[in-house]
Amino acid sequence: MAEVDTPHGPARVHLHPAESPRAALVLMHGAGAGVDGPDLVATTEVAVAEGVSVALVEQPYRVAGRKAPAPPAQLDAAWAAVIEYLRAGDLAGLPLIVGGRSLGARVACRSAESTGAIAVLCLAFPVHAPGQTDPAKSRLSELDAVTVPTLVVQGKSDPFGMPPPGPNREVVQVEGDHGLKKDLDALREAVRDWLRKR
Repeated sequence: MAEVDTPHGPARVHLHPAESPRAALVLMHGAGAGVDGPDLVATTEVAVAEGVSVALVEQPYRVAGRKAPAPPAQLDAAWAAVIEYLRAGDLAGLPLIVGGRSLGARVACRSAESTGAIAVLCLAFPVHAPGQTDPAKSRLSELDAVTVPTLVVQGKSDPFGMPPPGPNREVVQVEGDHGLKKDLDALREAVRDWLRKR
């Protein structure tokens, strides 16, 4: 584990190196939990087994013990600082895949181009707030803005909505809700199949 200085306080990185890695996957947690969620753990195990080193990133607000997420601009700036740190060190020279669960997926989508990512992995992308039907409040534009290959693994009964597939976007529906805990085997299979194409 390493602490990384960012413009908004220290972030924390948990590195899971693959043997002879062929790529790197950097993942961020969701809004209200850390990097030890079952879907992030399962994804990490699959990626490392597929020769992809994984860095799990804890945002500064989590490191500081706050529950409420920082504003989007602060999240994005801290994320960029961590990516820069990793590219200069442990993950230097490796093709970069970015991603995360829920809020982390949104940050990864917004920064995919600026980080030079070759692909984006979204676990439970929150299309809208639960019960929100106003199209003006949809977050789908963040997902639509990604131009590199993208995988979204979404629970069939996710109250945050179901994103549609797109030109570069594969959407795999698994049993369960936003937590993605109900069918971890299906999640592992989706991530494994997608990583093998990268």
